[in-house]
Amino acid sequence: MDRARPPGRRRRPRPLTALLAALLGLLAPLLSGAPAHAVTNAVAATNTATVFYYTPTRNWSSYYLHWAPSGGSWTTVPGTRMDSACTDWVKLTVDLGSATTWQATFDNGSGTWDNNNGANYQLGTGTITVRDGVVAHSDPCGSTQPPAGNTATVWYSTATVGWPTVNLHWAPAGGSWTTVPGVGMDPACIGWVKKTVDLGSATTWQATFNNGNGVWDNDNGANYQLPQGNSKVKDHTVTADATDPCAASAPDTTAPGAPTGVSASVTDTSVVLTWNAATDDVGVTGYQITRTGGSGGTSVTNTSSTVLSVSGLETRTSYCWTVKALDSAGNLSAASASECAITGDAPPPAASGTPLGGDPRKDPVYFVLTARFYDGDSSNDRGGSQDVKSGNAANNDPMFRGDFKGLIQKLDYIKALGFSAVWITPVVLNRSDYDYHGYHGWDFYRVDPRLESAGASYQDLINAAHAKGMKIYQDVVYNHSSRWGAKGLFVPKVYGVRDSQWSWYYDRPNADFDYDGLTVEPVSGKSYYNGDLWSTAEPSGNTCLNWGKPTGQYSPEGYTLYNCQWPSPTNKLFPAALYHQCWLGNWEGEDSRSCWIHEDLADFDTENATVQNYLIGAYDKYIDMGVDGFRIDTAVHVPRITWNRRFLPAIHDEVTRRFGPDKAKNFFVFGEVAAFVNDKWNHGSVNHSAQFYTWKERKDYTDDDVQAALDQYTYEENLGPAGQPASANAFLDGNSYHTPDHSRFSGMNIIDMRMHNNFSYASNAFNNGKDSDDSTNDATYNVVYVDSHDYGPNKSSTRYAGGTDAWAENMSLMWTFRGIPTLYYGSEIEFQAGKRIDCGPTCPLADTGRAYYGDKVAGEVTASDFSEVSSASGAVATTLQQPLVKHLQRLNQIRRAVPALQMGQYSTEGVSGDMAFKRRYTDAATGVDSYALVSVGNGATFTGILDGTYKEAVTGQSVTVTNGTLDVPASGKGNLRVYVLDLGGSNAAPGKIGTDGPFLK
Repeated sequence: MDRARPPGRRRRPRPLTALLAALLGLLAPLLSGAPAHAVTNAVAATNTATVFYYTPTRNWSSYYLHWAPSGGSWTTVPGTRMDSACTDWVKLTVDLGSATTWQATFDNGSGTWDNNNGANYQLGTGTITVRDGVVAHSDPCGSTQPPAGNTATVWYSTATVGWPTVNLHWAPAGGSWTTVPGVGMDPACIGWVKKTVDLGSATTWQATFNNGNGVWDNDNGANYQLPQGNSKVKDHTVTADATDPCAASAPDTTAPGAPTGVSASVTDTSVVLTWNAATDDVGVTGYQITRTGGSGGTSVTNTSSTVLSVSGLETRTSYCWTVKALDSAGNLSAASASECAITGDAPPPAASGTPLGGDPRKDPVYFVLTARFYDGDSSNDRGGSQDVKSGNAANNDPMFRGDFKGLIQKLDYIKALGFSAVWITPVVLNRSDYDYHGYHGWDFYRVDPRLESAGASYQDLINAAHAKGMKIYQDVVYNHSSRWGAKGLFVPKVYGVRDSQWSWYYDRPNADFDYDGLTVEPVSGKSYYNGDLWSTAEPSGNTCLNWGKPTGQYSPEGYTLYNCQWPSPTNKLFPAALYHQCWLGNWEGEDSRSCWIHEDLADFDTENATVQNYLIGAYDKYIDMGVDGFRIDTAVHVPRITWNRRFLPAIHDEVTRRFGPDKAKNFFVFGEVAAFVNDKWNHGSVNHSAQFYTWKERKDYTDDDVQAALDQYTYEENLGPAGQPASANAFLDGNSYHTPDHSRFSGMNIIDMRMHNNFSYASNAFNNGKDSDDSTNDATYNVVYVDSHDYGPNKSSTRYAGGTDAWAENMSLMWTFRGIPTLYYGSEIEFQAGKRIDCGPTCPLADTGRAYYGDKVAGEVTASDFSEVSSASGAVATTLQQPLVKHLQRLNQIRRAVPALQMGQYSTEGVSGDMAFKRRYTDAATGVDSYALVSVGNGATFTGILDGTYKEAVTGQSVTVTNGTLDVPASGKGNLRVYVLDLGGSNAAPGKIGTDGPFLK
């Protein structure tokens, strides 16, 4: 599912307040930290506007405002001369009449213009600033009235937030708050702004700060509590009776020198731009690069480096770049000399791959969030609209950080751990404010450019993994798109008004711009563009109710909320033929398969043929690229009959068409059927139990998919658990392996949610897991993990923190018991143990279970084989020496050497002792016969077993059994014993495998 959402992602609005709650909930992350106090009245409308214009960038001798109210006439060129306001600013107040919006340009009265690159500035009412093309809402000169009562002066540090403009929104104790966004604070010195306020008779006051564009610092919702006198606020810390932090320094008004030595190096359609570091009297903090040329027009990119890598440019096209330097006070240098280059031909795309094939049970799985694993190309890093609010910006940790190039570079690390399959998060182009995880799909036919680089496309990753004998399992989503719909199927137009309240959010429409999540839209200069999604005028064919009418409610800032301003299932914005029209109410009810589960997950009507064809066509593309399997997200939210009728056969047919029946047989599909219960059936509901999805249908239903889904649900619920099929596919017949019966197999295997939920202790997972195996078509294919990007055991919101010994014990069980062992990235070193897995944009990713892993694997590593390292240097060499890494490497060696541990059926018949079992795998076609007795940590007695000589894989001990009984002493927590029957020839027992480590000894 979408795992990168704020907490409470599964809560839904109640019916009577659905629209209001949906709008408020959805707007909350976009409003980026609104003031904590409530604002209950609408912002009063006015017919005037005062615009401040920043002068140092232009340095004209005079400034004129040329403007027109919406629907009215332009002033006569050159317009009206603007008045001096304060240092660096001029201003003018205009009368808009009945208009509430207007457009403007600025000029020097002699033919030199600033017309916003030909787009004109689109402005609203109130107080407005225009600085270097950025429109904000604040008074940069502040009030000039002397205080009349008690006073307070507050200095605010801008070093962390990096805002060019800071507003103070405040209220004296017992008094009223200022009108949002408050009053502009004055520059004080580098990294500081200040403001003096009149408290009247009050002696204390409270305050919040904002950038005038909807981004707030409200002390994490508590408001800052300040005394009279002097205070400092820095990094959420208030210092009372503060000294002036600027006493020893003057404001920095000197811009850096223009960068020199700009050079462009071209390779195919990629360019590496370099330049010399600029100089400044205080210090350069970053650079602004402007690119012209190509069909995309002008684009602007910011970086802190003196190197910029750009890929995916047009072929045989001239591009030019200029670079400006920026200092901490916001001073921008003059532009460098222009550097131009002509691109060449595009490199030939990587050839399509072919799935590796082979039994998927042989391949232990390493699960990575691609965007958080390793950063191979910083040019595709993106922080998104929540970069500052989340705290990621302060950590220099953009949410989109890792990429395919980084993953390719670290495949040897994963192979050195012993894994031969890599499960990656969804690759399709996403669209939301916090979409690095991949579960907010928007263009299902396009790989997200934030993951790709020149020479490191998705196809390159697949091919690179295959070259190392490693499989790629792609996470796929059939249940939902993003809240902005699905390109090529349906993308909603929402109501958006660029008035003085909302212009900070709504971009100007640009029909020539195509959203890709990566490119900066040239007109607005924003990375995350929404101008193609909104419309003030009601679009043709609109079905949304009460289009554009005020709801009567207001955002926390006091901004007017409108109907159809945000996607919702209940306002009829989405067509009923393609999307469901309700909020989920009962997680064990039919509506869990036919309603939205979260605002960011627009629920497809998967029973509609158009939707089915859209999704089948999309995922055929990735099958054709040669991926080795699909992990299916939110599988339980699509009816089983739809899987069995449409999607699973389509997967099988496409793999067969492209690669033949053998590859189709081993194309591994495993579904997420989330159920966090300890009973065999999820609260008695078979339709919501994981094992239910491993079976074909047992009767025929109507050809109408919608009705068939309802009929199937009712039929199976009425049968209940007692009426479900049973299977012996996972179990030995005594000591004998038998050919499993897969004739009733649906084609979907499952994540073992019951074991996952019970991994607080390995014993719990073992005993709960095996209890469900007779109702699963073949539990030897179950994917088994302890924790993931969603939850820890017992539906914990934190990464597993049971301790190193407990982790070793969990691994020893997973690598020897039935099923396919799977490890979430970093668990091999207990990465982020105990940290909250996901808090959305309410905290930095660095503080969560989804933290960036790249620092742990920096350096070089080469794997000579699975679990074997031939060389390593840097941080990755240290990581590879950690105790659980050594444990994991040896477990993978043992499992890889004993077929019974990979594909064998199991039995606890005649076995006493906890976490003890026997396993066997026999294949007449290849002559393989593998029989093993396993005891994890504890002592055990095996009776009724095969006689013969057994060789233990951990210690190398040899034991001969003559009476069908073997006693195994306890080996200790994390340790285990694997006694393999020596059957001679090609089935000879391997003896001791690997070298002793911290647990296996």
